[in-house]
Amino acid sequence: MFVRINPENPQARLVQQVVDCLKNGGVIVYPTDTTYGLGCDIFNRKGIKKIYQIKHRDQRKPFSFICNDLAEISNYAQVSNFAFKIMKRHLPGPYTFVLDATRIVPDALTTNQKTVGVRIPNNAIVQAIVKELGHPLVTTSANLSGDETPQDPRDIDQEMGKSVDMVIDGGILLAEGSSVISLIDDEIEILRQGCGDTSWIHQDR
Repeated sequence: MFVRINPENPQARLVQQVVDCLKNGGVIVYPTDTTYGLGCDIFNRKGIKKIYQIKHRDQRKPFSFICNDLAEISNYAQVSNFAFKIMKRHLPGPYTFVLDATRIVPDALTTNQKTVGVRIPNNAIVQAIVKELGHPLVTTSANLSGDETPQDPRDIDQEMGKSVDMVIDGGILLAEGSSVISLIDDEIEILRQGCGDTSWIHQDR
């Protein structure tokens, strides 16, 4: 299913349609503030397994997930005062922050070191979806592992529309992913430079 949602004022009826799909175990393609994301409800094991299959991704590489706000992040990650201040300053934004996981996080979404990647994208559509869903959404770029993510949702629909339950059209997006930043042990480390500016890191050390 291909659904167009207003990127500035997401229609509540369509957002509810997406959430119903997720609650029924669906896998969706959705816009973020960087690339298009591929995701499902973080508590749906079948959905997570299906995403690994769609992307042809090594199951030893866990996915990140999108939270509604900092309070929700603290349910799934161990957030120190230092980490809280950093994230409060830069979220919503094009960053994935890596933190120690709490026990509530499904094993499929944690590394061997029990860390997780969390995001709050600056995108009204995905924010509305996560808020209505009531808990986080798995996030990974909507592409095959190693390939560039298409910027046009119609191209994504052609490539993987038959493999997912819904593709959301939120306009043309970037091809570059988020910057991934570790805040483990209150140390800032850039794990991947993406479209998020990281010049502030030297000031926050």
